[in-house]
Amino acid sequence: MSKLTKILSISIVLILWSCSSKNDAEKKMEVNQNNKKIVVYQVFTRLFGNTNTTNKPWGTLAENGVGKFNDFTDKALSEIKNLGVTHIWYTGVPHHDVITDYTEFGISNDDPDVVKGRAGSPYAVKDYYNVNPDLAVNVANRLQEFEALIERSHNNGLKVIIDIVPNHVARNYQSLTNPVGVKDFGADDNTNVVYDVNNNFYYNPNEAFEVPEFLNNYEPLGGENHPLSDKKFDENPAKWTGNGSRISKPSFYDWYETVKINYGVSLEGKKDFDELPVGFENKDYKSHFEFWKDKKVPNSWVKFKDIALYWIAKGVNGFRFDMAEMVPVEFWSYLNSHIKMKNSDAFLLAEVYNPSLYRDYIKKGKMDYLYDKVQLYDTLKNVMQGRGLTDHIPPIQDDLKDIEHHMLHFLENHDEQRIASPEFAGNYEKGKPAMVVSATISTSPTMIYFAQELGEDGSENAGFGAPSRTSIFDYIGVPALQRWVNDKNFDGGKSTKEELALRDFYKRLLNFTISSNALMGEYQDLHLYNRKNTENYSSKILSFSRFSESEKLIIISNFDADKTHQFELKIPSEIIKKWHLNDGTFLVRDQLYGKKSFDLKVKNAEATVKILINPLESFILKLQ
Repeated sequence: MSKLTKILSISIVLILWSCSSKNDAEKKMEVNQNNKKIVVYQVFTRLFGNTNTTNKPWGTLAENGVGKFNDFTDKALSEIKNLGVTHIWYTGVPHHDVITDYTEFGISNDDPDVVKGRAGSPYAVKDYYNVNPDLAVNVANRLQEFEALIERSHNNGLKVIIDIVPNHVARNYQSLTNPVGVKDFGADDNTNVVYDVNNNFYYNPNEAFEVPEFLNNYEPLGGENHPLSDKKFDENPAKWTGNGSRISKPSFYDWYETVKINYGVSLEGKKDFDELPVGFENKDYKSHFEFWKDKKVPNSWVKFKDIALYWIAKGVNGFRFDMAEMVPVEFWSYLNSHIKMKNSDAFLLAEVYNPSLYRDYIKKGKMDYLYDKVQLYDTLKNVMQGRGLTDHIPPIQDDLKDIEHHMLHFLENHDEQRIASPEFAGNYEKGKPAMVVSATISTSPTMIYFAQELGEDGSENAGFGAPSRTSIFDYIGVPALQRWVNDKNFDGGKSTKEELALRDFYKRLLNFTISSNALMGEYQDLHLYNRKNTENYSSKILSFSRFSESEKLIIISNFDADKTHQFELKIPSEIIKKWHLNDGTFLVRDQLYGKKSFDLKVKNAEATVKILINPLESFILKLQ
């Protein structure tokens, strides 16, 4: 599915709702003291190991190459781990529609009229019980090759995340490897009615599906002749489309390559399943599991529960749930409680775009994490582009303070433009202060997208879609990454000195975050206080403090690409009291590069530190 225009956000389940006698602040501190920061490395699996540099628009697998599971060698994985990563999200693993012919392995060909790109969208899943054949050296053993990658990842200290797309599946869903007793989606549907609680899809009886009118001079496969590219696709009766379009001939801008899953919600919006009792948002996953044990639930719920537990049994440590807010929150309570009963440490991350739904999907839906897209990401992007003020960042933290741990932070992912692209910032250096803020402002996980640490600009014209985002639909190379991969030596042997310097910055930052106690402790804004009280303190600067009993930090970032800023940062008395500092002079030293230190002068329970900060520079100052 194409999600270039959608608004992201991320979903995250509350880990401590158990000690009902404690208040929220005590629970939060207990969580923070017992955990370290999480760093997720999202990698588009098919692109990572591809060393072919042809990059022909609409190029075939043979022409442009493709990466394999086996390209994630121990050396590659150890380098990812050493970057400061705890979890790796292998994007595009479940078997989705592709145009490459695999009929010799019993896999049916996919129709270009309902496939986006030549390599296909990873969000149009064709078989949930197997993996993308493109990713295997031996297609017949593709599942075993992925199982070996799971084991290799674990051996290198990385937990494994894959996608589950619960809102929709490919129009031609067909599993070749269902476990015994498992039937395909739609196998038992009554197709003579629009809706039935146990149908997996919604139907338009007596109407056939029609391929949409292609717009903007678009032609499947760039206009190449293909035996199935005839503007026809056999689907009778027509199913509703993945984004909810009910018409039998969806729009070109609909997710026409997918069909919507029915979760037991009628045409009028009635929920044909039990709802959670009032107050159940405060109960833990075990209580949610018990609640659903004796309840009859729609067939689609059971199918996705079985899929998730299938992958948990294979060693997958968690999931990123696509388009979670388009699925009823009660289903998430059912699914996630079942997952947590099998693996209480499972990492459950979801897209939820609407801030008014965040707390429901965390508390009722038992999500661990949600994308902080529409608040922090969008605001940081505006600041990086010179269109926004850092003044808008502290209110976000205040608004989310009760759920800040559950709002995953990122600057890039497969849906977003590359920082270095002209359409975003045009310069990867502008991402550095934003990355420091994103990674240190809260206890939430941090996510980076593969080759972000190398300044990839996403400028390749792959075919479907436009440059600025690395294509998820076609076979393509990722030049900055390929230079670092260096013919699969994974040593940066062909990287530029600028790329290596950027990777070194990310490595220093991320490794600091996963070892810091303060970053799992308290947060207090310094920015708005200094905007009111400090001369020469600018709206292009952001500052805040993070601290625990054993570590005290002052974090300052300069988003100004052109100007060095000099000012006397003021630290209010309430922080100095919490830090138990008496009058005197204390050294604070930068933890990123260790080359700069400053004097923190305390007098009458207030403090100041004279700062000189270069364009796009950041300091993580630690009290010595």
